[in-house]
Amino acid sequence: MKDNSFRISKIFVFILCVILAILSILPFLIMIINSTRSTYQIQQHAVSLIPSKYLFNNFKILTGKSFNPAVGFMNSMIISVGVTALALYFSTLTAYALVIYDWKLKKAFFSFIMAIMMIPAQITMIGFYQMIYKIHMTNHLLVLILPAIASPSMVFFMRQYMKPLLSPSLVESARIDGSKEFHTFNVIVLPIMKPALATQAIFTFVSSWNDLFKPLVLLTKQNKYTLPIMVSLLKGDIYKTEYGCVYLGLALTALPLIVVYFLLSKYIIAGVALGSVKG
Repeated sequence: MKDNSFRISKIFVFILCVILAILSILPFLIMIINSTRSTYQIQQHAVSLIPSKYLFNNFKILTGKSFNPAVGFMNSMIISVGVTALALYFSTLTAYALVIYDWKLKKAFFSFIMAIMMIPAQITMIGFYQMIYKIHMTNHLLVLILPAIASPSMVFFMRQYMKPLLSPSLVESARIDGSKEFHTFNVIVLPIMKPALATQAIFTFVSSWNDLFKPLVLLTKQNKYTLPIMVSLLKGDIYKTEYGCVYLGLALTALPLIVVYFLLSKYIIAGVALGSVKG
């Protein structure tokens, strides 16, 4: 009797997981299919699971705009990769200093980081823009990359992850063996933090790639536009919007995010498995 109830529960959980997986994939599938359809087809039947023949026509419309989607793709990639790399390395380095070292203002510094987390980015945007304008750094991709060095929420996450995982005795042993501080951090600490790094890399890359507010404020030249800005400009005028072209732009925008997730998901799964074994 228990075996039957266990099998029924397993079947129910399996069916539920399949339904949830279909619901998760369906919006992406509809987006890809709509990128192959014309505006008229989308307006008449918004939802369809049958691809159409207008993909190349939508691509011609997309590339025929005043901006270049390939340039936008490269700008978004440069910004997102730069932001992700700087945020991961320096946030983990800051968390390492908060966990391993003992210094007088450590608690006050961590409290300051927690306080900064409570301030919305939109509030500081006006002052940041005024500073960037005065130093003549508008329309430079670096102004969107360099601020990632200070990422309070990631510092908090890395500190909480590192605290139970990294033993001070391990660092002391490396010092006794003659390892320098940065060598210890790069060779010993970073590999231990792989699951946390992978998790934050996905969130940071996705957040940076989809960011529209800051690039829209700081970038005014078309050759500096990111892909989300270009997609937002595809709406056209009030009389006509090429919806197939819009869906194609959205598909191109979502593609790198899916690739990044599949590349890093194995590290997240490994981290979850490691945590369950420790528990």
